[in-house]
Amino acid sequence: MLTPLIMLSKIEARDRIKKLRNEIDYHRYLYHVLDRSEISDAANDSLKHELERLEGEFPDLVRPDSPTQRVGGAPLARFKKVPHRARMLSLNDAFSFEEMREWEERLRRLDPHIAFDYFAELKVDGFAISLEYENGILVRGSTRGDGSIGEDVTDNVKTVESVPLSLVDTAELKRVPHEISEILKQYPRVAKAVLNIPGRLEMRGEIYMTKAAFDAANREQKKKGEQLYVNPRNIAAGSIRQLDSKIAASRKLDFLAYDLLTDLGQETHEEEHLIAKVLGFKTVDLTERCKSLDDVVLFWRLVEKRRDKLPYMIDGIVVQLNRGADFEKLGIAGKAPRGAIAFKFEAEEATTILRDIIVQVGRTGVLTPVAVMDPVAVGGVTVSRATLHNQDEIDRLGVKIGDTVIIKRAGDVIPAVTGVLLRLRPKNAKSFKMPLMCPMCGSGVLRKSGEVAYRCANPHCAAVQREKLYHFASRKAFDIQGLGPKIIDVLIDQGLIRDAADLFALKKEDVAVLERFGEKSADNLITAISEKRIISFSRFIHALGIAYVGEETALDLAKRFGSLEKLSGASAGALEAMRDIGGVVAKSIVGWFSDARNKIFLKKLRNAGVSAEHEKVSHQKQALANKVFVLTGSLESISRGEAKAKIRDRGGEVSESVSKKTDYVVAGTDPGSKLDKARGLGVLIIDEKEFLRLLA
Repeated sequence: MLTPLIMLSKIEARDRIKKLRNEIDYHRYLYHVLDRSEISDAANDSLKHELERLEGEFPDLVRPDSPTQRVGGAPLARFKKVPHRARMLSLNDAFSFEEMREWEERLRRLDPHIAFDYFAELKVDGFAISLEYENGILVRGSTRGDGSIGEDVTDNVKTVESVPLSLVDTAELKRVPHEISEILKQYPRVAKAVLNIPGRLEMRGEIYMTKAAFDAANREQKKKGEQLYVNPRNIAAGSIRQLDSKIAASRKLDFLAYDLLTDLGQETHEEEHLIAKVLGFKTVDLTERCKSLDDVVLFWRLVEKRRDKLPYMIDGIVVQLNRGADFEKLGIAGKAPRGAIAFKFEAEEATTILRDIIVQVGRTGVLTPVAVMDPVAVGGVTVSRATLHNQDEIDRLGVKIGDTVIIKRAGDVIPAVTGVLLRLRPKNAKSFKMPLMCPMCGSGVLRKSGEVAYRCANPHCAAVQREKLYHFASRKAFDIQGLGPKIIDVLIDQGLIRDAADLFALKKEDVAVLERFGEKSADNLITAISEKRIISFSRFIHALGIAYVGEETALDLAKRFGSLEKLSGASAGALEAMRDIGGVVAKSIVGWFSDARNKIFLKKLRNAGVSAEHEKVSHQKQALANKVFVLTGSLESISRGEAKAKIRDRGGEVSESVSKKTDYVVAGTDPGSKLDKARGLGVLIIDEKEFLRLLA
């Protein structure tokens, strides 16, 4: 029976609170880390309830790592951006044993002396998170973001029970579970590491939703008559990016640690997993230390057989050089470490009946045929639509409406129709041909010579305008936070906007009255839009949605012309004189700025206070003035994106193809055919060291 709170002095309460926290943390450790329990859920809940009552009576005794602090207070207005101390990397993929052999051979060429001793673990289909601890207390949880800068989602991360709010101090444990004591006995470096935790520690891992929690969430959605969730990963990612931590808490998320960034004296990746487990983190149970790639493949096959019985979704295994020194020595290529790779399962396939083919219109007016099918589960996702790409692909496959088709999906790739089971074709199967009129606006449809794409002849088609608005607000263009396709659809359907310039005329009262909006959310949206009135010139150009003008071309145009006035008045000849811009692209740019409606649109943007800033120019701009570089192969000490940025900062230009106009070809490891072409043309070839000297 609980002691009435009124009878406890502050000293007694402090002692009781400490014991309760330790007891609750102990049972959290057993349940989430060691997958066992000594007491029932009801008993554990009773302990938490008593702790909540005591802390409510003595609020000055509440600590940030208390089990009661897992759900934060009021919802946030927006997430803060936080820089990562070390880049959060992604992994390159392999889908076959041959590709794994090629990966090992690349590593062997880079350094034949490394030990090919591997550590393999499950690749859980979740959402990458970085956890930072100071003096053993969780102080920040952040998303991957762009790898260098993420978002602070600490309040949401705290709601995940398997994330320890404080690290386990083995020296203070009165009861060390048998499994942990065995680890400490067998691995002296691990035992030493956990006794010398520095002031700062960073652990990275994956937040995910189990299959059971996903099914339960969908049962609730069905009861409410609401749309079912698509897959566990999407819920996990969406939950962690909710501004209200109570929503994340309701989703029953989980966490697995896989990467210890802090140096505690560990020498292998296997030891990092063991250290994580001892410190209170849940880790993947199904792992294997492999002495060869043959062992890796055996493990991969074992996991594939057990895949459906696992409690969570996986899409392969992660294979990493076990020795940390070897892993670090090989460095990074682009956004991925050389010493690790994702060995994915082969793309999953399923069969279903194709009921119809509809046509979607994209932002450049391209018509894309989409298969409408009986819903089918493939690659962990239930799909009812799949791309057919274009008319040529439909003709090649011989697809007809009514056919039984093969659907293929690999990872996050959009499902596609890849085959037809002709023996199952019904007698009433119908052929499909692209329409002569746009299905959205009724204008004519054109197919230019030499292209596979069919386009709506009306550049101001309503569907095109809608897609352009999606693009304008997207991350790589104006990057307006909170303004996704669903919100844009509502604003269009309510007649509040017709083009992107109308966004900047919106007022809070226009938005607050809409369904699913309130004063706070409306204010957040208007603020987010207003903050983007001034934007870099390259992003501005990219946001305009000019056909054939992507990020790279937009950046080149911004550097070359410097202002909208100069770019809008540029001739086709002046544009074609630039590297990597041919006649088709030049004609598209000139045509866009010549269009009367586009001129009106640009004027509306100016009147709304939207302006483009000049690209930032380095003081070293003239060091590589007018020099043209082509990059081929992987660079050891700098990513391809960083290399391009440094070339441009110093006045140079980057081209994707080698020609007589090329001044330098920078050859990294595993160079491609560009190197042979450079030799044939007599272009100067330099290695990474020479390239870095040029940048200095």
